[in-house]
Amino acid sequence: MFALKRTLAKPSRSILWKSLHTLPELTYSYDALVPIISKDIMELHHMKYHKTYVTNLNEIEKKMKEALSKQDVNEVARLTPYLKFNGGGHINHCIFWKNLSPEGGDPSEELCEAFTRDFGDFRGFKKELQTLANGIHGGGWAWLGYNRGYKRLELVALENQDPLEGTTGLVPLLGIDVFEHAYHLQYSNRRSQYVEKIFEIINWEDVSERYKEACTREPPAPLTFQRSD
Repeated sequence: MFALKRTLAKPSRSILWKSLHTLPELTYSYDALVPIISKDIMELHHMKYHKTYVTNLNEIEKKMKEALSKQDVNEVARLTPYLKFNGGGHINHCIFWKNLSPEGGDPSEELCEAFTRDFGDFRGFKKELQTLANGIHGGGWAWLGYNRGYKRLELVALENQDPLEGTTGLVPLLGIDVFEHAYHLQYSNRRSQYVEKIFEIINWEDVSERYKEACTREPPAPLTFQRSD
């Protein structure tokens, strides 16, 4: 009996707070996307910026668990924006790295049909996404997402590191990072040139697979809460 109790002992706090999020390895080298994106940018972007989001996310989740265990609503509210920013930064970049490939490629037949249905054709989609990306003030992301409720593609611009699905409910298919650290070392203030060139290294196999998978997912259940009035 006593041995059983020891076996079922509550895990230590250090085990409960073990970091769950890690920096993903890239499937290509830092210089694989040259000349579209330089080696220096890729290394800085991955090893400094994305790594910082992961480190901060793990620390914030630790503090959030402490606050929740103490029912400290004020601390939970204070931490929430930091959780959204760093959690979104991690989610967004995990998608971004897979959205890129030295080989580039072409969209699947199904995705091309969706472009025609929702934007007129591929060129219409590309022009709208580029216009969206170039119009973002400061840092943010231009997204191609899938609306599971209306079963169509949609384009959305989000500021900061707001995650697409968590913010809008759209399933993320393709994201273009327009924070300056994604392009400034190479393109200076010529964001539009970066946004144009990045289409040469889009991993359309990945985007097409994301679209195929998104089409099979049910719309999210609506959140319902009691009214206070």
